[in-house]
Amino acid sequence: MMRLFHSSLSNLTQHKLKSTKYDAIVIGAGHNGLIAAAYLAKSGKRVAVLEKRSVIGGAAVTEEIIPGYKFSTCSYVLSLLRPVILRELNLVAHGLRWFTRDPGSFTPLLNGGYLLLGSDSNKNAENISKFSKRDAKNYPLYEHWAGSIVKAIDPLLDSPAINLGQWRRNSDNIEAIAALSKTLWRLGKDLPSFYELITAPISKILDRWFESDILKSTLATDGVIGELTSPHSPGSGYVLLHHVMGGVTGESGQWVYVKGGMGEVSECIAKEAVKHGAEIYTDCEVSNITTNNDNSINGVLLTSGVQIEANKVLSNATPRLTFGNLVANHLLPEDYLIQINSIAYNGAACKINIAVDKIPQFKAFPAAGSSHNSPLPCHHGTIHMGCETVEDIHTAYLEAANGKPSTVPMIEMTIPSALDDSLAPSGHHVVQLFVQYAPYHLKPEGTTWGQLREPFADAVFNVIDQYCPGFTDSVIGRDILTPLDLEQRFGITGGNIFHGSMGLDQLYWTRPVTICPGARTPLSGLYLCGSGAHPGGGVMGSPGRIAANAVISDWNI
Repeated sequence: MMRLFHSSLSNLTQHKLKSTKYDAIVIGAGHNGLIAAAYLAKSGKRVAVLEKRSVIGGAAVTEEIIPGYKFSTCSYVLSLLRPVILRELNLVAHGLRWFTRDPGSFTPLLNGGYLLLGSDSNKNAENISKFSKRDAKNYPLYEHWAGSIVKAIDPLLDSPAINLGQWRRNSDNIEAIAALSKTLWRLGKDLPSFYELITAPISKILDRWFESDILKSTLATDGVIGELTSPHSPGSGYVLLHHVMGGVTGESGQWVYVKGGMGEVSECIAKEAVKHGAEIYTDCEVSNITTNNDNSINGVLLTSGVQIEANKVLSNATPRLTFGNLVANHLLPEDYLIQINSIAYNGAACKINIAVDKIPQFKAFPAAGSSHNSPLPCHHGTIHMGCETVEDIHTAYLEAANGKPSTVPMIEMTIPSALDDSLAPSGHHVVQLFVQYAPYHLKPEGTTWGQLREPFADAVFNVIDQYCPGFTDSVIGRDILTPLDLEQRFGITGGNIFHGSMGLDQLYWTRPVTICPGARTPLSGLYLCGSGAHPGGGVMGSPGRIAANAVISDWNI
């Protein structure tokens, strides 16, 4: 039985509605919805957050899937959370803590070699030089180049996107133009290389910088993670950029384990929201968003039949769910609805959460002496398997593009209990696998994930056993989340973890669509605050903050 693990959660959430009238309603208590609610409550408005599950956090949640073992069920590492949100919502004061993963990356090879990368530039150079002295020299130059681009585009992540359709009437454009101008000024002579990075295949970029397969494949994984795309696909360079733009620790591109699991992020945000008067309700499912005769928003109707009034409603659901399930189609402009229905949700990932009775032992990084069950540096970060070359990743992609799970999938393993001993019994560990490719749409027709779930997980374990003999024998229990499970359990359309693919056709002023990009929608009083809006997916929080600011701005008009 799955259980929520948060001792203080009962103090934050409620089941019985205190009122049926609010200034604003937030649909969904994922991290973006909670962030939006916190900002709205801090502005002095009465806010209700309605969550259909019994757990807050959406995909940023900690659950005791296997008794005694606490997992970050979906999202499992933190980096993208915006520093301004961390500061403005007082998340550290509310108890948010993390463990720095250093080294942050480990790629073992079946022939016994390995690549270990971390914060120590000298050790990085030593490890890379085993494969290429040229690459060891170029790697810090590559990091500096990528870091300068990340720093340049940083202003775009905290501001709305330019809305060309409402150029003269949208006051947000002033802020958006200022942010874009700052970005262009910072890019300067790097503008052409930035353009190439976001439009080119990541394999092209990496081939220019490096020659060793292991370094290129390790870096290429960030260009495809969460997407049904190949390192050879145009635009995969932006996906890599998206995954190195985080800075929650103040160190660009550094990913951390949250102490107690990702649910602690959601709980700390909820604490700030509740502190300022927001009301959070679980087991409270919205049936549809309701409108006045002039099509302006007037509230929501629950599946229980209860009507709740509010002239501002923010949806943390995907655009497809919001406009396909919660809003009557006849209320929307036809061209807007056409664009909404054409959003790509190309989910391709499977998340497997595993309890083990000993820490995995890698052939490429053997333990010494009596430390056979103690965490080693290789256990601290993301462990890459089944992707020793860029072509390995591309081959796995081609199978998925044809509707079949990859025979030799790309596996990213994390072991947060290697640093956070609160997650598992002494000597035991929680292992999290993010696996590609697992296509949402299967072929031939009639094939289902119900048929393939267990065989695919077995195939994944077989790959791991090649790198880590005895891994399967150490497994106490496992929970498998296919793309279909992600959709059904968490409302993630198509199993796409970003609430819509992160291709260039679905970014900035085209996210979610070119008509009304960003938080606002054609319906007065309805806003999008989830990852399907600008600037996109990951536990970043910007869509929630930007949506809240749009609502506050509209209240002040």
